[in-house]
Amino acid sequence: MYDIVVVGGGPAGVTAALRARELGATVALIERHRLGGTCTNDGCVPTRALAKAARLMRDSEQFGKYGLQLQARPIVDFGAVMQRTKEVVAEVHEKKHLASHMEELGITLYSPAGNTRFIDAHILQTTNRGAVRGKNFILCVGGHARQLPFPGAEYALTSSTVWDLKQAPQSVAIIGGGATGCQFASVFEDFGASVTILDIAPRILLTEDMDVSNEISRQFQQRGIEIQTGIHGVERIQQNNGQSVVLYHDANGSAQTLTVDVVLASVGWPGNIDHLGLESAGVETSHGYVTVNDYLRTSADHIYAAGDITGRSMLVQSAGYQARIAVENALLSYTQPARERLVPHGGFTDPEYGGVGLTEAEAQRHHDVVTATVPFAALDRAVIDDRKTGFCKLIVDRRTDRVLGAHVVGEHAVEIVSMVSAGMAGALHARQLADLELAYPTFVAIVGLAARQVAREVGSIQVVPEWRELKEKRAAEWEHTNFEAK
Repeated sequence: MYDIVVVGGGPAGVTAALRARELGATVALIERHRLGGTCTNDGCVPTRALAKAARLMRDSEQFGKYGLQLQARPIVDFGAVMQRTKEVVAEVHEKKHLASHMEELGITLYSPAGNTRFIDAHILQTTNRGAVRGKNFILCVGGHARQLPFPGAEYALTSSTVWDLKQAPQSVAIIGGGATGCQFASVFEDFGASVTILDIAPRILLTEDMDVSNEISRQFQQRGIEIQTGIHGVERIQQNNGQSVVLYHDANGSAQTLTVDVVLASVGWPGNIDHLGLESAGVETSHGYVTVNDYLRTSADHIYAAGDITGRSMLVQSAGYQARIAVENALLSYTQPARERLVPHGGFTDPEYGGVGLTEAEAQRHHDVVTATVPFAALDRAVIDDRKTGFCKLIVDRRTDRVLGAHVVGEHAVEIVSMVSAGMAGALHARQLADLELAYPTFVAIVGLAARQVAREVGSIQVVPEWRELKEKRAAEWEHTNFEAK
């Protein structure tokens, strides 16, 4: 019997197994198919590789501005593009050496184990590798793309099956305007497809700051991506001469049809709770996820869960954090809660977007806030690279000068908010961010511009009254522009 059995070999599962070995436990890790999880195999890694190819297409439009003569727009060899994504996935696997690394550390690996289910509270039965017994368990089996509940849903691809495409579609309907849907919309448009986003939400990227959502929407529409939000729902998908016909009701409730080469559904990510036999172990579920308390313990005292299966922050960085907490609580009898943390996130659309902390609307509910929104056009590096689209928005508590959130649209947006998150984790004030000597010319320097403008507004940088009375306020920056705090 193992001290701890980890079920699932993605970021959460691998982290849990390694942390358990660090603590001296005997550990087994069970993986149904292939180590690496969704993110490595058919999620973040291949999607980012696809976005890289799409970005190179966009970059080619700049060649003439920099004196580089390109006779024609590059031609997409879609088969080669998809092959490259597979090569990237393979290279990431090769770099990690997950199986050999864990075996060298004394972790017993059951992979590929096939389907796994509890037959009682302490025994898991696998299809390929027999029974595995454990004192404690960490469930890290991730999630899957939601199947849409209407006729013809099987004709829609998902983020897991889109990699089966053999040729570039000329027209695409994307059902769902969240992070994944928007990333694929951006990629397919760059590859020359006509793209339509259908979403029941009032705006795309609903969980992002309103300004981020609005700016990405505006940029998409300028590129020709059609966005239909507030629709009443999709009725069905049917096939007609090799194409898919989407029947839906628009925001006015009127019946509409849309004929496209490909339909991609991106409408949720429930946990992989089916077929685990959770009822045999006394593990409760709710709304498609395993129910856990603040310590990531399930309704069975010896079983914990981490990652997407919990329905919490479904990001790689969160999965690793939760896995460490779950293992330490299970093995050391700790009662450390998995707190809501500063988790920088974003999407590799074109332009990119990223966010960390509170949105402006969330911050205004409990704080007297001041914000500064600096356009990328104010940044010398953005002018140099001709990447002037976007902004950096900093949200600060007026009384304490503490940074509450940051939201960015534009070049290297995810890296920029990651830098801000480090400052927020260290409880830096806006004045301290303002005083950082950031390298020039860089995109991340936009954080300093925003922080200094906020610091002037809240009074942590002194200015004379006459400055505040100026009709057109300008930051006292040599990279100056007419942005201001409010």
